Amino acid sequence: MKDIISKKRKELGLTQQQLAEKLNISDKVVSKWETGGSLR
Repeated sequence: MKDIISKKRKELGLTQQQLAEKLNISDKVVSKWETGGSLR
């Protein structure tokens, strides 16, 4: 899952901050998704 989120975000040309703003969440949440930190 983490690879999908990171790959799609990069395809769209978005930073973690920009994606977070679009989803109305913290950029730290996006970072956790991409590193798998929230999947434990």
